[in-house]
Amino acid sequence: MPHCYGRLDLNVGVVREINLKKIFAIALCLIATTVTASDIDERRVLPITEMQRNHILTEMRALLAGTQNILSALATDDMAAVARHARPLGTGMAHKGEDHMQAVLPQEFMQLGMSVHKDFDQMAADAESLKDSRHTLKQLSESMNKCVACHAAYQIRITDQPAKLHTQPMQHKH
Repeated sequence: MPHCYGRLDLNVGVVREINLKKIFAIALCLIATTVTASDIDERRVLPITEMQRNHILTEMRALLAGTQNILSALATDDMAAVARHARPLGTGMAHKGEDHMQAVLPQEFMQLGMSVHKDFDQMAADAESLKDSRHTLKQLSESMNKCVACHAAYQIRITDQPAKLHTQPMQHKH
């Protein structure tokens, strides 16, 4: 009879192994479902033309390159260079061809963008007058928070038709 008990123990072990595999498979399915559900992009869609997209992305790339130049200048405590790199990113940059964008982009988007340009104006002025790199780093951090908030709230999609301002968020799922 000891032989039967050994076989029974072996069968219980196999059953446990099979059950653990089933539990593991179910857990993976639940995790995959959760990941898929959280991957749905719920940001507000801004439908724009290819030309409008190029305008926005060109400005964003200029802001990113300027920010990198400011950080490089801050690393060497060159406050004159900070001002020189911040000034072109200010409100003067915002007024170059932005009137046509106001008709297609939400007011909140435009206000957030304009506040970033104003931040760079203030950064340039403070870099010249205060010459305090820590102050400028704080300003740059606060301005970058606005960039992060905007990218978290909006996504752009190209449309063949000129965009019309939408008052309701559009749903878009991947």
